[in-house]
Amino acid sequence: MNSYRSLSAEQKLALLKLPVYVSLLAATDNTLDEAEKLSAIKLAHTRSFSCEPLLSEFYMEADKEFGNIINQLNRELPKQNQKREDIIKHELFKLEKIIAKLDSEFIEAMERSLKTFKEHVINAHHSVIEDFVLPISIPGLSR
Repeated sequence: MNSYRSLSAEQKLALLKLPVYVSLLAATDNTLDEAEKLSAIKLAHTRSFSCEPLLSEFYMEADKEFGNIINQLNRELPKQNQKREDIIKHELFKLEKIIAKLDSEFIEAMERSLKTFKEHVINAHHSVIEDFVLPISIPGLSR
């Protein structure tokens, strides 16, 4: 199968939006607030030097434009929750076609990475103090 390097420039550019779409979809009520945005941007940067080696080239490229892309898409996408979510899911579906061209090792590494990316954005408002004060999960008070 193919590696990330074998994709066309257009396919690579489209794929760079993948962690952005995951971040936008993970945002609270489909509305990306400042904490979630900053959390996603910082993680994209961190991943550029601390990810599975198979993904390093991808994340080095993603880091260069992540902030611009997330700001642009967040502005352009509709604010209504369902419309926004539908468009993001449609874009992710289109990206699946590009991902399917890659080898299974890359796909599996990307799936693992994006799961943690999603969790990171979801927990953008989580703090260590919460763990200390509320060490057990209480519905409505903790995530």
